[in-house]
Amino acid sequence: MIGADAIIKCLEAEGVEVVFGYPGVAICPFYNSILQSPIRTILIRTEQNAAHAASGMARITGKPGVCAVTSGPGATNVITGIATAFADSIPLICITGQVNSELLGSDVFQEADITGAVESFVKYSYLVKNVQDIPRIFKEAFHIANSGRKGPVLIDVPIDIQNASLGHFSYPETVSLRTYKPTVKGHIVQIKKVVKELEHARRPIICAGGGVLLSDAQSELRQFVEKYKIPVVSTMMGIGVMPTEHPLYYGMVGNNGKAYANRAMNESDLLIMVGARVADRAVSQPDLITQNKVLVHMDVDPAEIGKNAGPTIPLVGDAAHIFRDFLEQDFTCEHEEWLRTLDEYRSSMEKKRNPNPAYVDPAAFIRRLSEKMAEDGIYVADVGQNQIWSCGYHIVKKGRFLTSGGMGTMGYSIPAAMGAKLAAMDRQVIAVCGDGSFQMSMMELATIQQHHIPVKIVVLKNNYLGMVREYQHYTYKDHYSVVDLSGSPDLEKLSAAYGIPFLRLKDDKATEEVLDAFLKRDETVLLECLIDPMDLVK
Repeated sequence: MIGADAIIKCLEAEGVEVVFGYPGVAICPFYNSILQSPIRTILIRTEQNAAHAASGMARITGKPGVCAVTSGPGATNVITGIATAFADSIPLICITGQVNSELLGSDVFQEADITGAVESFVKYSYLVKNVQDIPRIFKEAFHIANSGRKGPVLIDVPIDIQNASLGHFSYPETVSLRTYKPTVKGHIVQIKKVVKELEHARRPIICAGGGVLLSDAQSELRQFVEKYKIPVVSTMMGIGVMPTEHPLYYGMVGNNGKAYANRAMNESDLLIMVGARVADRAVSQPDLITQNKVLVHMDVDPAEIGKNAGPTIPLVGDAAHIFRDFLEQDFTCEHEEWLRTLDEYRSSMEKKRNPNPAYVDPAAFIRRLSEKMAEDGIYVADVGQNQIWSCGYHIVKKGRFLTSGGMGTMGYSIPAAMGAKLAAMDRQVIAVCGDGSFQMSMMELATIQQHHIPVKIVVLKNNYLGMVREYQHYTYKDHYSVVDLSGSPDLEKLSAAYGIPFLRLKDDKATEEVLDAFLKRDETVLLECLIDPMDLVK
């Protein structure tokens, strides 16, 4: 057995079913060995998207997604995908080929110091120097990636190590890392402090972030809030912790969130932030969430607690464990008047749109698409105006909402939707993007066709980089710079080139008919919606 064979054995031991990647000489031993394995390989068309696809799969399975690329430009291309996963705490195992160990540091062909380059964007990285270390390294990598605050781990494997003889292969059953022991169970003293505050609170609220989904704590959170009638808002990454139309859910907070959600959080007297970073996009003025209220910050990563806002009660631990502990406590929590106030805010503060009838109204379109989607459908939003419309108008029922929140990486939706679909072939998966973000990953239409991945794609086309154009509209008084997407391809002809059915929606009149045609079969369809170039999300 050689090192490359051992890597495959490690992946099999971890239950890996799919590897996304792009080969090159430095990773060829790995891709030669994987031919003898039942693990499926997906050839993506650019390495960044290998990490995005692995991310989409990880977010649906709850297990680390895996990608494997070659050295040099292959490795550097994947960095944006790694950084995107790191910003949203998505568990990945990123395997990179490397030049011969003896040539490291010689600036030879396709050499790049990838472990050094990704230092800011990984939980940990390994440069494999001894073939005998492969089983231990992979066992540790999977443990690190999917425990505590989850995230990507990079393993750089020189080609001579991949080809070296291993002899006996034994995959470790356990992991013992002296300096890495994340806290999972919340401290009972802190939990009781929170309970005491809940008993006295008259305006409590929970702000749920992506950590609730990463912990798979949606059920525990819903049981808790329904038992005590505690209202919930979410960050962008927390969309889906509660069904959108649940009476106790009051929408997304932040610069592009619901006005009534922000008002609810600001006027609360007890704010429980769970699995959220208190970053600028969700909380633009951290001081506001500490004034005149008790702030409880729950997170599995102690480094996040107090980083942007000092909590009254810090609570370190995994959200699912903590909410189970909360449910075991016996207390009362009375705040009916607060709920009536929030219902009034929700009914009176919903933003009114004035769409141009000559085009598709993206808000109305996304809402109608959501209503017609399967209950457990997976909606993957890209970045830009399409993301903000999606956050504001998509209706989560029993499905999932995926997007790139922390990094805001354009081009995320199509490869992530591919990964999500491969993780759940029986579920409906729809990628929604703008014409700018679509062109950052449209090469993956080839991957979709080659590997028969029936992802549905919506392109909201306005011929602009809409979010930047909108910023320039407000900040520079319509002085537009480098946002015109003239020269973009004819999507009908592009779809035909890839053998993908195409639909176009020009205005709202044909929405029902076109959506029915778009959704009726489980195959890839590209739907272009023509949007008013001057439409605004605010």
